[in-house]
Amino acid sequence: MEFLKYFFWISLFIIFYSYVGYGILLFVIIKIRRMLGLGKPFQGNEDYEPEVTLFVSAFNEKGYLDRKVKNSQGLNYPKEKVTQIWVTDGSDDGTPDLLKHYENVQVYHKDERAGKIAAMNRGMEFVKTPIVIFSDANTDLGENSIQEIVRLFRNPKVGCVSGEKRIYSKEADGAAGAGEGIYWKYESQLKKWDAELYSVVGAAGELFAIRTELWQQVERDTLLDDFMISLRVAMKGYTIQYNPEAYAIETASANVKEELKRKVRISAGGIQSVVRLRKLLNFFKYGTLSFQYISHRVLRWTLTPLLLLLIIPANFTLAFDEGLFLLGIFSFLFWGQVTFYCAALLGWLLENRQIRLKALFIPYYFFIMNLSVFLGFRRYLKGSQSVNWERAKRGVSTEAVA
Repeated sequence: MEFLKYFFWISLFIIFYSYVGYGILLFVIIKIRRMLGLGKPFQGNEDYEPEVTLFVSAFNEKGYLDRKVKNSQGLNYPKEKVTQIWVTDGSDDGTPDLLKHYENVQVYHKDERAGKIAAMNRGMEFVKTPIVIFSDANTDLGENSIQEIVRLFRNPKVGCVSGEKRIYSKEADGAAGAGEGIYWKYESQLKKWDAELYSVVGAAGELFAIRTELWQQVERDTLLDDFMISLRVAMKGYTIQYNPEAYAIETASANVKEELKRKVRISAGGIQSVVRLRKLLNFFKYGTLSFQYISHRVLRWTLTPLLLLLIIPANFTLAFDEGLFLLGIFSFLFWGQVTFYCAALLGWLLENRQIRLKALFIPYYFFIMNLSVFLGFRRYLKGSQSVNWERAKRGVSTEAVA
């Protein structure tokens, strides 16, 4: 029983640290650094305004491309310094032909569909500018996004800049929309603190940029291209910085089923990334970056979901020994877990009946996030995840942004 107590408390600490404790620790460290006058923003050359390439890998994006091209051409950056490159490999809905009607848009197309990362590897051969900015076809960029990204590249130690992912929201959002919006707000704050401490741990594929000279081809079966590309830049001794003023907006998944589909793929990619980036677990070589990587990513994709599962029977055993219906610490925590998962179950039942209570979205979305890790791990072991992205259905956009 003593061993079980040790296991329970250590597991509870790791779970708490993964989702909340790391954020609290970051907050404290950042406050102390500010009090000591450390980590002041790098100013650099204010006239720095290099040519950039806006790079989009697209597969059958006919419904989005007019809006995307016009949004990109309307960004607040000298037009003569922006090159648009679209790689449309495998598209058979007329996307490449339609793109050729737009001015200052370079289109590279092959009939073969080999996945997004294959398209990126091929398309990067045509990038001639010092900065390349990756963006998804189904996202709108904030007007000053290029400007805000370039500003951080004034610092020669910065190798990658991540923008912020924002979610269109509406008052009647379901669990997928509201949950995704809340999650990204929390992630955005963690990224700000990560960047201020040293480096962000991975970029958001909706909008991120790297120094073109730091590009290296990524394995063709890579699932999380943005994560692998950005962290390999960081492993070369550069930092990944974060600027929420550079942002990409997209609609949330249409429903939780579609969001789970997306999360399972990300989780499978997360496991794949942890395996391929195992050198980054070396604290002695990568120091602060390893600490941030393990705290913010590795635990969430590996140990923590497993502990969430194992802690339930451990807690029940301890609570039963203590007195299941007595006011002891173990019984209190056990019934707290029961209440939380009942709230998640109720959220699922109400969502299926189109009854939406936002108070239940957080436990429901949290459950879905961790369920996706188990499903993603199984998919990774089976090797059944295709590099060809199966697009999750998205909701209808509105003007409100989460």
